Amino acid sequence: MFIQTESTPNPATLKFLPGRDVMTMGTANFPSAETADGSPLAKRLFAIDGVRGVFLGSDFITVTKKAGEWNDLKPAVLGAIVDHFASGDPVLSDLPAAAPAAAGGDESALVEQIKELLDTRVRPAVAQDGGDIVFDSFADGVVYLHMQGSCAGCPSSTATLKSGIENMLKHYIPEVLEVRAV
Repeated sequence: MFIQTESTPNPATLKFLPGRDVMTMGTANFPSAETADGSPLAKRLFAIDGVRGVFLGSDFITVTKKAGEWNDLKPAVLGAIVDHFASGDPVLSDLPAAAPAAAGGDESALVEQIKELLDTRVRPAVAQDGGDIVFDSFADGVVYLHMQGSCAGCPSSTATLKSGIENMLKHYIPEVLEVRAV
């Protein structure tokens, strides 16, 4: 198995492309080893000293390191990914719980419009950088988003939120006044 790697805007993360599907639907974020119980792949990666976070996308794995140089950590991560796919173990052993439904009424239509814009215009671009931005809630004109993968802790994430996502949402949905990270 040949695994390509790509740098991300976040210097603490590296994107690994195994040349095959990782997640058939959605994404999975594991910000710590304690959250990785539902993923044999994430548990295998957290067993490596120096791994702080794991994010699984459709065809990539983003790993966030604690400290040190990627040259020291990268061979172990590559080995763990190869070993996992060679083992035949599933990427996820448990499916994550479904997100709660949005509030009813007019706000529901706004929430659906926000989610649609995020899904079609934002998430594909962010996935190219090894991350994801997931809708959390909308209240009092403020859209709350979860930053995942390489987006979490990225030095440019605030600029992405304010200059990119916030301006785009305000343009299409006048009810949006601000965007904040959760």
